[in-house]
Amino acid sequence: MSHFSLDRVIIYSATFLRALGLGMVSILLAIYLMQLDLSKAQVGCVISVGLIGAACGNILVTFFGDRIGRKKTLIIYALLSAAAGLTVCFFTNFYAILAVSFIGMLNARGKDRGAALVLETAIIPSLEGDQERTKSYAWFSIVQDVGLGLGGLLAGLPTLLTSFWDIPQLIAFKTTFGFYAVFMLLAALMYTYLSARVEVPLEHVKFKLSPEGKKAVTKIGSFFAIDSLAGGFLTSALLAYYFYERFGVSVEALGVLFLVARCLNAVSYLGAAWLAKKIGLINTMVFTHMPSSFILIAAAFAPTFPIAAALFLLREMLVEMDVPAKKSYLMAIVKPEERTTMSGVTMIVRMFGWAVGPAFAGFFMQYMSSAMPLFIGAGLKITYDILIYSFFRKIKPPEEIEAVSDPVVEAELATA
Repeated sequence: MSHFSLDRVIIYSATFLRALGLGMVSILLAIYLMQLDLSKAQVGCVISVGLIGAACGNILVTFFGDRIGRKKTLIIYALLSAAAGLTVCFFTNFYAILAVSFIGMLNARGKDRGAALVLETAIIPSLEGDQERTKSYAWFSIVQDVGLGLGGLLAGLPTLLTSFWDIPQLIAFKTTFGFYAVFMLLAALMYTYLSARVEVPLEHVKFKLSPEGKKAVTKIGSFFAIDSLAGGFLTSALLAYYFYERFGVSVEALGVLFLVARCLNAVSYLGAAWLAKKIGLINTMVFTHMPSSFILIAAAFAPTFPIAAALFLLREMLVEMDVPAKKSYLMAIVKPEERTTMSGVTMIVRMFGWAVGPAFAGFFMQYMSSAMPLFIGAGLKITYDILIYSFFRKIKPPEEIEAVSDPVVEAELATA
């Protein structure tokens, strides 16, 4: 097996293991913390602090990851995540949990958006040509969401441990977080086998983007801030708790629901890769993403869980189709040596938005309505889609520029 093929297998496999753990945590964390007698507002704060820790980790990776070494940085991240899974089992104090959540970069958003993803996103284009880049990101996203879905199914483990082995419920929850740590340790082990081909030569490492790259990341980052704030209102942990509280559904049912949702996400990625070749990356990002927000608003008015679940799954068929297109687009409009910086800076912007959102969402859920985060999150996402299309529809990646024949459009692209 070639180094390129082996590196790809390692990245995909480690991503899958990480996603298994995150899938469990995203569903169980809020419910587990509520069992520790934390308030809804405190639960929102814990989720936010974990995401702030992840955002800080992304900052370090963005500016020092290539210099330290991508392989070494990936191993360190996985080990810290494993430590978070182990220690959260032994802390019950609110402030202690906050500290553990920050240091271990505990991500309960239900999406893999940590420091490891920044580096993996930057590595993948070097293993593929322009024509196959979006397809590679589609398969990468499939691996992520299948792992997240199976992790959601594993969220039923506490119930199994309680039912079949008569283990106290709280201990069963703690045991499940132990499995999260094991998955992260296995990912760290796999990273040790990455080749030197994933690294950026030190003489090419940059702390600053080129003028063109800086202009692109500044524009797109400002709009990503809106989308990420919206995402902070719609974390899987809070959505799971919304279904749990409003409809009284079991944790096992939520696990199955989120498993199906992840499977639908996975199928949609391949559709996104095909659609991007037909209508372009930006069009694919917007024209699939915006309808999902209107569907989410409709789900908030659903009178029964089956109807709400059906609308939620319909939304999941569309909401993630922009992911491979977005990653491919970002990596295509900058130079190869700027990819970690582009990936990291845009991820940092998004992480802080995701971090702020849950705290406000928890406040709104406690003092206003459990459905309020759905309305706010959907409205912000619609705003983001309108802005991203208005400002970026004429800025094309290399594979789309080749098809442009209109000299007026080419002149606009050259000066964008």
